Amino acid sequence: MDLKDAFRFQNKLESLMDEACGILQDRRNILKVRTTHLRSQVSPEEKDVEVEELCPSDYAGQATALAAFLMAMLAEREKLSAAIRGAKAGLDIDMDSQVGLNRVRQQMAATLRQMTACRSGEKVIPGGGTGYRFNSDGNQVTYRCDARVVTTIDFDRDKVRGMAAELSRRADEVSAALDRCLVNTQVAYQPPFDVNDSFDEIVAAFIRKWEETAVS
Repeated sequence: MDLKDAFRFQNKLESLMDEACGILQDRRNILKVRTTHLRSQVSPEEKDVEVEELCPSDYAGQATALAAFLMAMLAEREKLSAAIRGAKAGLDIDMDSQVGLNRVRQQMAATLRQMTACRSGEKVIPGGGTGYRFNSDGNQVTYRCDARVVTTIDFDRDKVRGMAAELSRRADEVSAALDRCLVNTQVAYQPPFDVNDSFDEIVAAFIRKWEETAVS
């Protein structure tokens, strides 16, 4: 499989483990609870009634098999991670570093483009200014006046625009290189099931094989 499919399968393994953990973390799926209503204590002629709580999962009584499934999926993740690491080692580009750096380049380019959108200008705000003066009684009072606001760009727009363009160009160049790596780099890993199989299909197949191994 190529790197793109390897990453996809890696996500599949993670989702399978999350679902299995969710089942095992619910105590109702791993414990049997029986409640006996001791009716005979009140009415000797009545029989005691035993009620067992229902397991919310379809995997009632299979907690051990699910735990074994979790261990198997962890082993697959370790195997796949090692295969991905080996495939990346042969590349001319450090994929992990470049993915992070490209995110930074794109964020910086967006900031610089936002800067270049600023404009110089001037506007008058009626009543936006204040001042102080003495009235006829000699007391200091405030008054309102218009205010002129002058905004001036305090950077070289052309240089900043050029920086933004260079960052975007480099980000696109690296993205293209990363895309080529994803589809052209082969990973030495054989998946034990199809990535499109459902959780129930995968677990059922595992439990069958696990039980056969236990019997033999």
